[in-house]
Amino acid sequence: MNSINTRSAFFPRGREIKPETTKEGGQVEGLEKNSLERANEITQKTSSDAKVSIPEGVKDFSKIKKVAMTAPEPDNSEKIARLKAQIQAGTYDIDYDALADKMLTSEF
Repeated sequence: MNSINTRSAFFPRGREIKPETTKEGGQVEGLEKNSLERANEITQKTSSDAKVSIPEGVKDFSKIKKVAMTAPEPDNSEKIARLKAQIQAGTYDIDYDALADKMLTSEF
């Protein structure tokens, strides 16, 4: 591997990056753990601020969306083939009232 200096002149006083070494118990050398009192203080101060509530409606929507996304695509090839055959044969009848209703509902 090449020994490329990644510390540019842009950071002239940058500290040298040393690999982290760990002590027994998994603590990184040079870092101290919070005392029990400090840990309890942090927990007490953040317990009221760190709560997030998600409304039930959002949870339900998420479940519905997940089910809809995993559902297989509908296979309409049979219906399409039948309609094409009716159009080719000239036997397809258009329901003009239903067509007008669909057009009105899509516009308003």
